[in-house]
Amino acid sequence: MKVLVINAGSSSLKYQLIDMEGEVVLAKGICERIGDGGAMTHKTGSGYVNKMDIKMDNHTEAFEQVKKALTTGEGKVIDDMAEVSAIGHRIVQGGDKFDRSVLVTPQVIKDIADLAALAPLHNSAHVQGINAAIDAFGPDVPQVVVFDTSFHQTMPPEAYMFGVPYEFYEKYAVRRYGFHGTSHRYVSARCCELLGKPDGKGTRIITCHIGNGVSLSAIKDGKCIDTTMGLTPLDGVLMGTRCGSIDPSVVTYIMDKENLTPTEMDNLMNKKSGMLGISGFTGDDRDLRAAMTDPSHPHQARAELFWNMRSYQLAKLVGGYIAALGGLDAIVFTAGIAENNPDLRADILDSLAYLGVKYDPEANQVHGEEKEVTTPDSTIRGFVIPTNEELVIARDTVALVTAQ
Repeated sequence: MKVLVINAGSSSLKYQLIDMEGEVVLAKGICERIGDGGAMTHKTGSGYVNKMDIKMDNHTEAFEQVKKALTTGEGKVIDDMAEVSAIGHRIVQGGDKFDRSVLVTPQVIKDIADLAALAPLHNSAHVQGINAAIDAFGPDVPQVVVFDTSFHQTMPPEAYMFGVPYEFYEKYAVRRYGFHGTSHRYVSARCCELLGKPDGKGTRIITCHIGNGVSLSAIKDGKCIDTTMGLTPLDGVLMGTRCGSIDPSVVTYIMDKENLTPTEMDNLMNKKSGMLGISGFTGDDRDLRAAMTDPSHPHQARAELFWNMRSYQLAKLVGGYIAALGGLDAIVFTAGIAENNPDLRADILDSLAYLGVKYDPEANQVHGEEKEVTTPDSTIRGFVIPTNEELVIARDTVALVTAQ
């Protein structure tokens, strides 16, 4: 069975075509600037890459370009789109309505649209992607939606409720939802396999998804009991451009002093804070590290400040989650920065030395590959596990389609 995995944004459409016999990626790519000119990158598993500017006024036209790329020219990987048995979609926000992946129906599309207030930029785009896929492939090709939030639906109320009047939970569903759930689900399941407990029973794991966006999850017996992102992806550790958790009074204070609207303040916290706001020049971890090692860089001190802030916050949250879990069997590092930044991993592991955690400096030099980085006599095991959200989506799609 071949599954097309889709991640639709407001002006973009990412895709992967996966042959589930062997779980091989046949092709992947992205359509960008949809409705504003248009550009496309298409890559095949054999190494072929094609980048082009191409006009796409909407997501339906983007799907037509995906179909063309997959079936014609040098980037062709299938003869006909009839070879695509099903389509799986990534959905950011499923609220507390969806605790698992489901087949697409008209009611499911409506429910996703109704949840757009909790993720206005994402869910509306996902609905566009689903409808465009129906237009492009017809109603007979089964489609599945996989929610970023569903893995976190096992959190108990004491973990997901906020200390605001309960009526706002009842009226507006204000609570912690968590995000990156598909990633946390994949790497925690793989960690359980590496621990020799594939069913997850008896395991206590902390998964650290550290990229431009950052979230940690505490996972007990294979189920999430807490996570750092909240109502939106703004909560938790400071990130590339997001401020993370701050004193709520900071928000009202800055708004008053700078005469900002709620929208302007939201933009400041989401797009102008975090690494970019502290360093003063970048939201990219690679640029930050280069500045830290360059004494002549005008922002060296502020780059170091951000690094120390992030490492401190991560160590503090990991320590808190160890208490919440009642101990720890393993910690997992995943996503772009955590998979490729040995120094950041070392900071976190060093903070756990008092618990008997030991790591192998040579093993910890790994970049983007699965590797155990702790030593055999370490009291807690540490792993680098590259995430694979698309594979989770494809697997869920196959399971639901074949169960019909």
